[in-house]
Amino acid sequence: MKKRTKIQKVTKYRRYSFFNVGTLLFGTVFIYMVIFVIMYLTETHITSYEVVSGTLSGNYRYDALAVRTETVVNASQSGSVQYYAREGSKASAGSAVCSIDKTGAAQTVSYENFSLDSEDEQRLQDIISSFTINFSDENFQKAYDLKSSVEGALSEIAASLSGSSVSILNQCNAPESGFVLYSIDGMEELTEDEIHSDLFDLNSYKSQNLRSNKQVNTGDPIYKLVTKEEWYLYFPLDQGLATELSDTSTIRFRFLKDNQTFSSSFELVENDGEYFGRITMDSSLVRYATDRYLEIELILNRRSGLKIPTSAIVSKEFHQIPEEFVIVNEGTASEITLHVEHFGSDGSSSSEYVTANVYRYDEGVYLVDKNLLSDGDNILMEGSERSYQIQDENIVTLHGVYNINKGFAVFREVTVIDENEEYCIAESNNPYGLAAHDYIVLNASEADVDEIVY
Repeated sequence: MKKRTKIQKVTKYRRYSFFNVGTLLFGTVFIYMVIFVIMYLTETHITSYEVVSGTLSGNYRYDALAVRTETVVNASQSGSVQYYAREGSKASAGSAVCSIDKTGAAQTVSYENFSLDSEDEQRLQDIISSFTINFSDENFQKAYDLKSSVEGALSEIAASLSGSSVSILNQCNAPESGFVLYSIDGMEELTEDEIHSDLFDLNSYKSQNLRSNKQVNTGDPIYKLVTKEEWYLYFPLDQGLATELSDTSTIRFRFLKDNQTFSSSFELVENDGEYFGRITMDSSLVRYATDRYLEIELILNRRSGLKIPTSAIVSKEFHQIPEEFVIVNEGTASEITLHVEHFGSDGSSSSEYVTANVYRYDEGVYLVDKNLLSDGDNILMEGSERSYQIQDENIVTLHGVYNINKGFAVFREVTVIDENEEYCIAESNNPYGLAAHDYIVLNASEADVDEIVY
């Protein structure tokens, strides 16, 4: 019997080409993504800023120069000095401020039962705090002034605790009543006519601590008295702020030393083309008598509105269109329609209707983008033969910002009512301008009208 041969059936599978529709779509998407990433990396990235309502706090802080009626008292004999009056305290005429021992040995003050109350502790803390704030490596000598100030303060406290049990020999009595100070700086007789900008360079300011001199000679300064309650604060002003404050007679300000706020008389002073503010004080001398320079902050009544960085402000030019030549669009006040007649180089004319964004409407005149129309174009009045010719001499310039709420830059006018070095305040009631919480380009030089914002 013949054996059957089994025949195997081979099925041939269809081979697909690599270049098919799916590959083409994926490749197109991939190339698009690569191009988009490259564009993103090479484009200038625009920083946005959210507009807020507010006022300008301003950087109106100054190191004010304190000028008082001061009398320097000199030693009537040579010897060692012992101080008793507390610095900054009020000494009556004839009261003992210090003593000078001719033998060279100062009278010993008893430190038995010595203790500090809260006022004394605060006084020492103020001395140390003032030293810490003003200390620099270039003025290491002030460390010795700190030592003398603390020793003098402790000596005065101990003397006051001793009371009448201490007999003061060779005492130096105050020639008149006044606040006692133990430093001199050469400004004791400074007058208003001598005020100049160099005096406000604190790096060059030097004072002498009189309590550091344990031994004095006849005629040496040993202390000084501030003899009048009225005193003055001077601070430099630039031209802009001087103009703003020219009609001000009373000003509010704050001492940053202790955050105390005052309202005092103010006057503008001009010396050799330089402007200075002068604040007249008739109180609180005891609080600030020991300071020649006091950091103050002016509290000005600034106008409120939309707070915008000055870097966001840009200038743009616009054509003026009288309202009788405008077709007002129903439902939107920000757009108008213009019937524009263009002229070719061969003298031919054509007309079209153009939709224009309104950037301002004032006293019957609309402002539209300069680039929308050309010099010599006519705006035709509907239902009339009258026309209005576009001329470059009728162009006006507006200050504004680039609004980017919709993802591309749109110019919006701003009317600045107040400004300083970093920010300006704009009116918030302009229907064609900005509103609070709008987003704008922080640096106007990075964008242009209708530019898409990345």
